[in-house]
Amino acid sequence: MSAEARTYMGVPLLRPRVAFFDFTSCEGCQLQVLNNEGSLPDFLSLVEVVNFREAMTESSDEYDIAFIEGSITRKDELERVKSIRQRAGVLVALGSCACFGGVNQLRNLFGDQEEVREAVYGKHPVDSMEAMPVEAVVPVDMKILGCPVNKKELESIVLALAMGLTPRVPDVPVCMECKANGNICMFELGQPCLGPVTRGGCEAWCPGGRAGCWGCRGPVDEPNMGLLKELMERKGFPEERMREMLDCFGGFSGSGVHPPGGKA
Repeated sequence: MSAEARTYMGVPLLRPRVAFFDFTSCEGCQLQVLNNEGSLPDFLSLVEVVNFREAMTESSDEYDIAFIEGSITRKDELERVKSIRQRAGVLVALGSCACFGGVNQLRNLFGDQEEVREAVYGKHPVDSMEAMPVEAVVPVDMKILGCPVNKKELESIVLALAMGLTPRVPDVPVCMECKANGNICMFELGQPCLGPVTRGGCEAWCPGGRAGCWGCRGPVDEPNMGLLKELMERKGFPEERMREMLDCFGGFSGSGVHPPGGKA
């Protein structure tokens, strides 16, 4: 990494070369990087962006940190992500699709992928396969969770990386952030919610907007699934409803917490 005369509270900063790459996704997480114009100049002062299709036409294959948005759903993406991994000193999975497969992995619940392709694309030949998180193909050094990612969290993680520190990801449920923000519990408003078992760090965006959490950040380290099931039953929500929500972003699948498409 190229060092420059920059400091943060007296600590010398390295200004790493960073690149953003999009795979199968809506690119909303990359858009979050550009959304908050007020803090964007400070963010850009920490890094040298050398590849970012949404924001610039120039590009470079020389970078220290690679941010990857999107899941892997095609054979050409397999080779592309491997190539990025070889060049990057640090590879960061950006958002739920990159971390868990995201909403794209819902297709995996259908056993016959050929039938899925035909139902969506008809007889047109399309290179498409089961959706996978990035770490199913290459090692991932850091995950930034969410759909989309939280811009403040993203910036704090980049700051830590620029200072050579290990970023910290919260291990508290969304419920704690709801309480801190003074939100009314979604169960009391008659909506199902995965807040009791989902990892916080999003500032409880969805409950703050009167929408139940769907678990886009995946589970806390020790989720109390029994409590969640009890809450769902007590409020009259069928187990099938809970399973649908747990399946949505893929964070709870394959973790031992919730088998894909199975009973919690």
